[in-house]
Amino acid sequence: MLKKKYYYLIHLQYLGFRYHGWQKQPEVKTVQYMLERTLCFILGHDNFRTLGASRTDSMVSAHHHLSEVFSYEKLDVNQLYRELNLNLPADIKALKVEEVDKDFKIIASEKKKEYHYYFSYGEKVHPFCAPFLINYFEPLNIELMQLGAQAFEGTHNFKSFCYRPNENKTFERSIDTCRILKNDVLTASFFPENSYYLKIIGNGFLHHQVRMMMGCLLKLGMGHISLDEVKSALKKGEGQELTFIAPASGLHLIQNELSDE
Repeated sequence: MLKKKYYYLIHLQYLGFRYHGWQKQPEVKTVQYMLERTLCFILGHDNFRTLGASRTDSMVSAHHHLSEVFSYEKLDVNQLYRELNLNLPADIKALKVEEVDKDFKIIASEKKKEYHYYFSYGEKVHPFCAPFLINYFEPLNIELMQLGAQAFEGTHNFKSFCYRPNENKTFERSIDTCRILKNDVLTASFFPENSYYLKIIGNGFLHHQVRMMMGCLLKLGMGHISLDEVKSALKKGEGQELTFIAPASGLHLIQNELSDE
């Protein structure tokens, strides 16, 4: 007789600076590994499985990440929430635990993601900033970068903004919001006086897409490429020489929005 399976959704928040991303990998510390190790300690066994809504890269942080837990025992969600926060490391926090049904599909149910990429330029910043934002010595034309960011909005061919693109992949993606804004969201006493962030909201992203978009905007702000070149790359799906992969630690997954369907 088949055992009954129970399904739970854990809402997580984590600082990614000391982790090799979300997904478990051999011989490195990841967020999924730490979550599963903590669940093993709480439950007293490893007869469960976890699945993440998205795979953040090494050193990328998440203000709202989702993980589904498949268990063969009924769990008290309030107790599990308390036990997770008692036993998870200080840089991982459970925001909420809820029971879902067998028809809930964590990946298929995901509707939109919001990312922020935090950065500054000028004099070298306090070392404590390293987990949160990237600092560039070269002056940046923020106004031009803002125009470049807006050019990404809409539906485009993002092949030029995908790391090692597979020719069989669909590169058309839709971006709802892409703006560079003055940072008044993530602040600390040791942050520079002026910092900025790229805000992106969209339905789905290619491998390293957000970091390559940020790399392109940095090249634009430094005067290494033109706004017309950026727009042309979005039309033709050509021009990877226009960009580079911006460092990971400035990237934050802000929100996973789930479909109501």
